[in-house]
Amino acid sequence: MRKAYTTCPLCEATCGLELTVSGDRVVGVRGDREDPLSGGFLCPKGASLGALDADPDRLRTPVARRGGDWEAVGWREAFELVDARLRAVIAEHGRDAVALYLGNPTVHSLAGGLYAAGLRKALGSRNVFTAATVDQMPKHVACGLMYGGIFTIPVPDVDRTDFLLVLGADPFTSNGSLWTVPDAPGRLKALRARGGAFVVVDPRRTRTAAAADAHLPIVPGTDVFLLFAMVNELFAASLVDLGALAPHVAGVAEVRRLSEPFTPEAVASRCGIAAAEIRALTRRLAKAPRAAVYGRIGTTAVGFGTVTSWLVDVLNVLTGNLDRPGGAMFPLPAHARRGVGTGKGFTTGRWRSRVRGLPEVAGELPAVTLADEITTPGDGQVRALVTVAGNPALSVPNSARLDAALATLDFMVSVDPYLNETTRHADVILPPPPPSRRAHYDLALLSLSVRNVAKFSRPAVPLGPDEVDEGEILLRLTAILAGLGPDADLEALVGLTGESGRTREERLLDARLRSGPYGLTLDDLLDRPHGVDLGPLTGRLPEVLRTPSGRVELCPGPIAADVPRVLAALRAPVEGLVLIGRRHLRSNNSWLHNVPALVKGRPVCTLLVHPADAARLGLADGGAARVTSRVGEVVATVEVSADVAAGVVSLPHGWGHDRPGTRLATARAHPGVNANLLTDDLAVDPLSGTAVLNGVHVHVSPAE
Repeated sequence: MRKAYTTCPLCEATCGLELTVSGDRVVGVRGDREDPLSGGFLCPKGASLGALDADPDRLRTPVARRGGDWEAVGWREAFELVDARLRAVIAEHGRDAVALYLGNPTVHSLAGGLYAAGLRKALGSRNVFTAATVDQMPKHVACGLMYGGIFTIPVPDVDRTDFLLVLGADPFTSNGSLWTVPDAPGRLKALRARGGAFVVVDPRRTRTAAAADAHLPIVPGTDVFLLFAMVNELFAASLVDLGALAPHVAGVAEVRRLSEPFTPEAVASRCGIAAAEIRALTRRLAKAPRAAVYGRIGTTAVGFGTVTSWLVDVLNVLTGNLDRPGGAMFPLPAHARRGVGTGKGFTTGRWRSRVRGLPEVAGELPAVTLADEITTPGDGQVRALVTVAGNPALSVPNSARLDAALATLDFMVSVDPYLNETTRHADVILPPPPPSRRAHYDLALLSLSVRNVAKFSRPAVPLGPDEVDEGEILLRLTAILAGLGPDADLEALVGLTGESGRTREERLLDARLRSGPYGLTLDDLLDRPHGVDLGPLTGRLPEVLRTPSGRVELCPGPIAADVPRVLAALRAPVEGLVLIGRRHLRSNNSWLHNVPALVKGRPVCTLLVHPADAARLGLADGGAARVTSRVGEVVATVEVSADVAAGVVSLPHGWGHDRPGTRLATARAHPGVNANLLTDDLAVDPLSGTAVLNGVHVHVSPAE
């Protein structure tokens, strides 16, 4: 038995783990009490790391489709097959005929953080898709337009704030998203213990809402009206106070003009929150000594996701809470590079999708149009697909259509450890090693951390004889797409020379750390296996800005141009039941449903229905309901609960493990239903291309 320390890669919290290892197996997992960020916190997902590592359904070697059956092949043969098939597609149809889909887990790995950008560049195709456009892209767009960079995202300094307003998020369950905040329950309880408060705006009484000082149920998708009304009230009540931000902000008067139609009285009936409550909430935010506003997927995966995400930051600016302790602050990770306070800024629409004409955002196209690009003939039709750590057959709206489209591809290769709902369509699957066999440093998530820390861990268990490191898999694919073949010199590919006794990833990370703001080295992190505490968040304005003006652009033109659409929606209320998603502490998208410990007990993939709606519709707790939308239908088990608002029903995301041809024994025994059989691929936020996953109009009736 020996101990090893690592960082959990299963959600955005980056909790430190203490692993007990016997031979080549993880036999125990506990929270690392000396981790400077998580302090020993552990959730059920992290506790399951050993079971995830040892999952018997996990692929250990590449497999290739041969005559309709799967056959294990060697790594060299697998890469040669991928090279031959992709070269053939590119030679006949061009580079746009090959599409790339990067899933959410890509940002949870060091190799993904280092090499995904190079993979995209080597492909040279306009058809790049990621999970961002079924998740958080509106926040990237809003921050790109305001601050000049899509990764310049402020996070609540919860450890020092006096008041936190949470919209469309459940950090008690998620431990933060676009906000790396391990032990969110403990931190929010500490906020209240020191005399502070937090309020949750959500259509459902989540775990976070249940613990809050106040819970305001809101009509799904209408946060934009509430936030606009709060901006309106700040101006009307003379509560705007930029403080030290004033020299760094442009566009305040323009924001005031945009907010004028959105009085509390004008929005109250539309969002379901009384005008008096809106005014009280606004004053509570403005009068708090230190405060922050935070919105997540309930504010992003909606029809006005970008405008809503922008308004979150507008409120932080107008109350003087941006970039100050206890407000919304910009982390400074150890691998970052400081700027000079200006830059080129951010634009979208450099190209458009072939079929629907949807604009490019951050170098990618909306995932909702991937099926269009596969099924529509003509120049540029997608004929081959590379997927990395994604399951779009479950996660993309109108997923039945995409699932069928994947079956028509000429060739598909997937980097994935499972034969799942998406990879069952592949011709070759290249499995990365389990988490314990990978080095770890969170390039993306430490950039969103509630405290500046740096943590690196080498693999706790060495690679097995037939395993290949994730970094090598991604680099071999990059070389193939670049036309260098499967035997390319990978050291030269990433610009490394000489020998150092360290892996490629370690040498690249060391270079980033050395050029970073703290002058750390890899040796510093290796000497501190629990991590290095770099202190609380500090002010970064104006250095963090990348706008041409060198100021925070509080009223970007593209956002202002979308406000008339918001106003039109305010004046056209829609009636009927709407569907929202939800998350569970033991689940994260579709990743973890094959781990027995995470799916045992009472089923969580149920349709939450308010008692009044259940009585009106003739639904019984534990019975079955048929849920239909424009694009499809599901039959789900009913759970009658007052935790969801009347007029709203809820299904969790990531389920539906009932497709033939998968090798997920536990998940198939607990299949649930796929909510994305109901979400609409034609409904998007136009500024970001992000799918509307919350506020989907549905019809519900009893089923056999």
